[in-house]
Amino acid sequence: MTEAKNVLGGALQPCSTAPMTGFYRDGCCNTGPGDFGSHVVCAQVTEAFLSYTRAQGNDLSTPVPAYQFPGLKPGDRWCLCAARWKEALEDGVAPPVVLDATHEAALRSISLEDLQAHALQP
Repeated sequence: MTEAKNVLGGALQPCSTAPMTGFYRDGCCNTGPGDFGSHVVCAQVTEAFLSYTRAQGNDLSTPVPAYQFPGLKPGDRWCLCAARWKEALEDGVAPPVVLDATHEAALRSISLEDLQAHALQP
């Protein structure tokens, strides 16, 4: 098995373990055959994005204890679906991304330039 790569060509770094994120809930934005949503963009969510995605029908703010989901708050990092991040970009509310924790699969639908323009600054 090969090591997952990020959008910069390096090893994929963890996105978040508090809260635990990723399609596989391994803290990384790994993807595979069952990940139909392509949860590959490591983003630091903002209030504007959380409101936006809730209005689109995906409430990421409300806890769901049955799934050990604590609900997200601004500043949390989360592996987002590439299509939702791109949609948010087009609507002017894309949250900042962590490039070294964003899976290279994101480049199938999002340009590196768009990701770099929204890179989280240290």
